[in-house]
Amino acid sequence: MSFCVLIPARLASTRLPDKPLADIGGMPMVVRVAQRAAMSSAGRVVVAADSSRIVDACRAHAVEAVLTRADHPSGSDRLAETVDLLGLGDADAVVNVQGDEPLIEPTLIDAVAALLDRFPLTSMTTAAHEIHELADFANPNIVKVVLDASGHALYFSRSPIPYWRDAPAGGKAVAQPRPLRHVGIYGYRAGFLRAFPKLAQAPVERIEALEQLRAMWHGHRIAVHVSEAEPGIGVDTPADLERVRALWREGGA
Repeated sequence: MSFCVLIPARLASTRLPDKPLADIGGMPMVVRVAQRAAMSSAGRVVVAADSSRIVDACRAHAVEAVLTRADHPSGSDRLAETVDLLGLGDADAVVNVQGDEPLIEPTLIDAVAALLDRFPLTSMTTAAHEIHELADFANPNIVKVVLDASGHALYFSRSPIPYWRDAPAGGKAVAQPRPLRHVGIYGYRAGFLRAFPKLAQAPVERIEALEQLRAMWHGHRIAVHVSEAEPGIGVDTPADLERVRALWREGGA
């Protein structure tokens, strides 16, 4: 199916200032993300930036970019403005790739987009992969998701879900079938993106600090692609950035 990749990017970051412009192998990180996205089947890749510095950096490397308002409360709000700036139709498919994922697999982007075609009545699509380490299962910074029989999300949480009631004494193993870690990539249709920021915030969204719960609270369904491979390293901290730079030097990208 035909789809567009949108990459929201903002300069403000408490842990890594000017993160989209951080150098990776001689190019800004957001450019590296766009280059990876362009290796997918997307017909168009566009960076949605909150600063002219990001737009200029993208255009210097032949990456399409648009300048959005700087006061958006979330990436979804930024994307809602972007679909209007690009003149996308309500039925047009969009995949949101985070601007700090320079090692994202192009095949993962394609898989998330394909779910929009497979489930035409589904409002959103996303991805997950199996959790194998107990520490990851217990980590509140790693979001978990539980699916129904059709592969749609039942719930997302920072808590360990599903709870293994009959776990062996000591609780040092992860249940079978494996719990799932949510991966922060989303597919939508442009019409849903336009409507999403106007939905009232859900109480459970405020508690968990997970924006996707707003869609579910309002009755929208989210289809989930379960990937066999873990996603590439995301860049949230200076340590993450150094790990990605090292992989790039070694040809790991």
